Amino acid sequence: MNTPIQEEHLTTADLAGIASGENRAADDRETQTQTADRPRPLFPEDVAGDFRSRWDSVQTSFVDEPRKAVQQADELVAQAIKRLADSFAQERNRMEGQWDRGDQVSTEDLRIALQTYRSFFQRLLAI
Repeated sequence: MNTPIQEEHLTTADLAGIASGENRAADDRETQTQTADRPRPLFPEDVAGDFRSRWDSVQTSFVDEPRKAVQQADELVAQAIKRLADSFAQERNRMEGQWDRGDQVSTEDLRIALQTYRSFFQRLLAI
């Protein structure tokens, strides 16, 4: 005997993968977890590109003025380190603000905060 196959009717929303409100919240938490687990670059791409471009210029100038090139390299490294320290200080302050709200913080918020700290810590150790 052949059992009739019941066709499943999908909506455009089903095909597009749009989640309901409850599923969207779970998806948002999952995205936050994945984002916290993925190390971000130390600098935004435009800043990193600027540093690379400036380094190329310093390196090229070495042939004609080696002492000046080394001095410029020292200054560029100092600027990069300062930018990195400032960036990490701002990020730490932002993270602290996420969980340091007294008793009004949910366990889920604290879990996400811990994951963010883990990612931040891994970035620090990768330097």
